[in-house]
Amino acid sequence: MFELLDFVYLPAPDFESSVDYYKNTLGGKLSWKIHAYGVWVACIVLSEEEPYILLANHLEKNDIVLIYNVSNLEKTVFQLRSKGWEEEKRLDIPPGPCCTFRDPANNHIAIYEKLSPNIMKEFEGRIDVKENE
Repeated sequence: MFELLDFVYLPAPDFESSVDYYKNTLGGKLSWKIHAYGVWVACIVLSEEEPYILLANHLEKNDIVLIYNVSNLEKTVFQLRSKGWEEEKRLDIPPGPCCTFRDPANNHIAIYEKLSPNIMKEFEGRIDVKENE
């Protein structure tokens, strides 16, 4: 059912410090940094292959989200529900529709259907700045 772990979504309450740490301490590449709908999200590339690290200032501490790609979101949701799985919420992320849930240990997991496969390339190089910078 699950194809690839495409994104690891990490809380970054001190957003700029987190971006700096992943870039300068860990040696990651800042692919993009976007401010939209009152939220800051940065994409860090730590390795040649996925997953991308997404730093977000709106997530609660210790609430890491693993985001897996599935070929058909509705089919996967139907299959999981038939096994007793419970959906937490639905949302749209730039690559496509997404559904979140939690495992028995309260770990946050999401599945999404990649309807916009080129979105990461479209965002690449976009670096939004705070107005007072």
